[in-house]
Amino acid sequence: MRSRLLAFGLPAALALVAHGGPVRADPGPGPAPYLDPHLSVQDRVEDLLGRMSLDDKLGQMTQPERRYVTPAEVTRYRIGSVLSSGGSAPDPNTPQSWADMYDGLQRAALAGPLRIPIMYGVDAVHGDNNMVGATIFPHNIGLGATRDPALVRGIGAATAAEMAGTGVDWDFAPCVCVARNDRWGRTYESFGEVPELPSMMTTIIDGLQGDELGGPTSVLATAKHFVGDGGTEGGDDRGDTRLPEKELRAVHLPPFRAAVKRGVGAVMVSYSSWNGLKMHHNRYLITDVLKGELGFTGFVVSDYNGIDEIDGRPGFTKDEVAAAINAGIDMVMVPTEWRRFIDYLRDGVKDGDVPMSRIDGANRRILTKKFELGLFERPMADRSHLKTIGSAPHRKLARRAVAESQVLLKNDDVLPLDEDDKVFVAGRSADDIGMQSGGWTITWQGRPGPITPGTTILDGIREAADPDATVSYSKDGGGIDSSYDVAIAVVGETPYAEYHGDKTGDLGLDDADLKTIGRLRAAGVPVVVVLVSGRPLDIAAELPKWDALVAAWLPGTEGEGVADVLYGDADPRGRLPVTWMRSGDQEPINEGDGKKPLFPFGYGLTYDG
Repeated sequence: MRSRLLAFGLPAALALVAHGGPVRADPGPGPAPYLDPHLSVQDRVEDLLGRMSLDDKLGQMTQPERRYVTPAEVTRYRIGSVLSSGGSAPDPNTPQSWADMYDGLQRAALAGPLRIPIMYGVDAVHGDNNMVGATIFPHNIGLGATRDPALVRGIGAATAAEMAGTGVDWDFAPCVCVARNDRWGRTYESFGEVPELPSMMTTIIDGLQGDELGGPTSVLATAKHFVGDGGTEGGDDRGDTRLPEKELRAVHLPPFRAAVKRGVGAVMVSYSSWNGLKMHHNRYLITDVLKGELGFTGFVVSDYNGIDEIDGRPGFTKDEVAAAINAGIDMVMVPTEWRRFIDYLRDGVKDGDVPMSRIDGANRRILTKKFELGLFERPMADRSHLKTIGSAPHRKLARRAVAESQVLLKNDDVLPLDEDDKVFVAGRSADDIGMQSGGWTITWQGRPGPITPGTTILDGIREAADPDATVSYSKDGGGIDSSYDVAIAVVGETPYAEYHGDKTGDLGLDDADLKTIGRLRAAGVPVVVVLVSGRPLDIAAELPKWDALVAAWLPGTEGEGVADVLYGDADPRGRLPVTWMRSGDQEPINEGDGKKPLFPFGYGLTYDG
């Protein structure tokens, strides 16, 4: 079982709950039944639920952001969960600081009369990516290219171990969306454009949660974003998925069905709409389909300020709160205005707009996962796992994942390189951890630069080459001459994340990258282009000028994996998880739609033919 510090018994002062009135039952002189780990989870939940006031229950359904809630407020308002939004980290951003922050908030939760622990949630979408020093794995689009569910399960387990050392016990991952338009800024969060790929990769849930919740490094996984987020018109991140129900079920629902079968603990609702109705208001899909038809027994959480957009206007109203809860959302992510949310939900219950059965049902689901995680027995961070953060075994796993994710798209007898080749390396992404890691890395949108420890692609090339071989580097390609055997241009996209990453215009390389490649070509040597991007780019017009093309996706901190393929230490085995457009105006383009792509879904060359 997860090695956390034991929670002690209830405090003596159980008579009154601040802002909540009297508790429903006096536990008597001994420990209350819900504190007895020998009882069944169901019995413990029912005992605890019977002791909770309305305010206790409302607090459990509320999730503020760490910057907007104090430990004292966690105690006072019976807060059930706290989150870090993208880039929201303690200062300094170290594993120790994360553990200290978590333990401080957990102690505050345990100071409440019923001693109900919090869960702490983060978007650990490719490793524990908010924390400096964590192992950063390839984003999902690269993992989809591997077609390797066992590898992905291992990545989930490694991520969970690195999280566990800091106490963080809830991961807002995996994204099991089916990306149907590469203009979407979340395309790289998808394992692929057909439902079979994300469904296959739900093995990451097994890695995150372990064989069962409550294991030594088990964290709660979250399947997101329910449902159809990858199918919006124009790839609009918060747009409308206009599909008949039959197609929604055929394309976008299967990965959630697979996640539920694996026992995923939480499901997050999408910002997007289905045929004009916001998903946060869709009772049919959340309650009837997800909880009923699919048999989901975990809890449903909103997205960040997700209920604000139900009526299309900024902020949230009492009606929106009631609509979201009645639709089947159990916990609401209200980063800043969480006190107002509690007030509105309380009014909704008192006015009869939200039935008490809905409040009890939400609490029953939330508390079940807390008991299953073992938080009542082991609420504090187990710092013995801190040593796993950025550890050699995890980085080795990430390096293998990078190598398996590389897709060789063109090769005119240039690759693999010889160890003694004289190589010239150029490009904005060649020697930049931030560029090769992409969004959701240390900060929400990501940024260029040495943002966290790791090995750049240039570092990997230098390591792979013979010690006596020449490997020169110039970011813009300046200084190359005809004496080199080969030039490698590592180019692609500047980091971005959801919403800001939506692209309505040109999908091609920017001018700086094209000029860099042009300088290399002018030297008259073979040019290998390594494309670091979160989606296919419009490169058809340029491709005839290149001697080789490798889709490296967003590999993360272990750039040696790219070099392993360039030098033939690993054979390129990756296959396209998405269809590669011939031009940007083909979007959306997907397998089987009759459009002629530059490279079809599943395409990829190898060195052995």
